[in-house]
Amino acid sequence: MIDIVIVNWNAGELLDQCLDSISTNAGDFVSSVVVVDNGSTDGSDEYASGHDGVNLVRAGENLGFGKGCNKGARECSADFLLFLNPDARLLPGTLQSCAEFMNSKANQNVGICGAQLLDEDMNVTRSCSRFPSLSNIFARASGLDRLRPEWGPRMNEWDHSETREVDQVMGAFFMIRRDLFEQVRGFDERFFVYFEEVDLNRRCHDLGWRTWFLADAKSVHIGGGTSEKVKARRLFYSLRSRLQYGSKHFGFAGSIVVFGSTMIVEPLARTTLLLARGKIDEAVQTWKAYGMLSRWLLTGKPKR
Repeated sequence: MIDIVIVNWNAGELLDQCLDSISTNAGDFVSSVVVVDNGSTDGSDEYASGHDGVNLVRAGENLGFGKGCNKGARECSADFLLFLNPDARLLPGTLQSCAEFMNSKANQNVGICGAQLLDEDMNVTRSCSRFPSLSNIFARASGLDRLRPEWGPRMNEWDHSETREVDQVMGAFFMIRRDLFEQVRGFDERFFVYFEEVDLNRRCHDLGWRTWFLADAKSVHIGGGTSEKVKARRLFYSLRSRLQYGSKHFGFAGSIVVFGSTMIVEPLARTTLLLARGKIDEAVQTWKAYGMLSRWLLTGKPKR
């Protein structure tokens, strides 16, 4: 059986659509659905309370994605946990494919699986990545991955059309064995948002578990979701989490490389590209994000 955990923060009607898709496509595979509302102010939490069988947990504040997931997981007891974004929708057969794959005797060393994510036009999107390394972080920061996608962390050179083992899958649809999740003590709550699933994949991999991408399990994912409303803050969260990941996994010397790539190389490369494309507003948003990041580095704020 599968327990589904959804962390909601001002997702609006997307949450209602997500829950409708679960009701329609859950079949006999879902034991419970837990919605952790991170202090939404748009009334979207009421969508959860309006669905029968949904356990609504009101956090009362924005805990962040990882902490919210951990809170929801504590309400669960099924063999598998599916962390699903509120801007995602299940399609027919998705949960059956995941359950059959994970329960297969041949896949008992697979700890995590992800689904093929589709955009609103039903086009396949890129949702798998390589584990971060010093080289692919630099390629991402400098924009070199635009010239050679295989140099960057995201697997943009692969069309995601076949089932295969990967380093990591996106947190928008993230299924994990519950006993494994508890063994590694869930998501690292120091990552407010972004990189928390990267870190969890990494820790499970280091224990010998494997991660698979399932092309025959499909889910619609709008992408961006509520974070589209706060682009500068979204970039700040992403950059901050990258620095935190570097500090945690690369040691002192490696974290210096990550810091230089993030704080020196990327703002210059990003601004140059945006201005060349005439995207002045996005360039402004970039520097707002770096202003927040600099303030966090100097003072520890903003925390959220």
